[in-house]
Amino acid sequence: MAKPNYSFAKRQRDLAKEQKKEEKLQRKKQMAEEAALNPDGEVATEDDDVDAPKDQAPDA
Repeated sequence: MAKPNYSFAKRQRDLAKEQKKEEKLQRKKQMAEEAALNPDGEVATEDDDVDAPKDQAPDA
């Protein structure tokens, strides 16, 4: 019977932890950049139409 390679399993766990940490850091960085672009705190969505005023109906 083969003996388990504990160092390989530990290395895989460490790599997964490092990758998760990097992804979290990138998400935080992206959120900070979005907050810098929208200082009023509103998050822009794809549905927002910047050109059309909100109180008028769009022309058909």
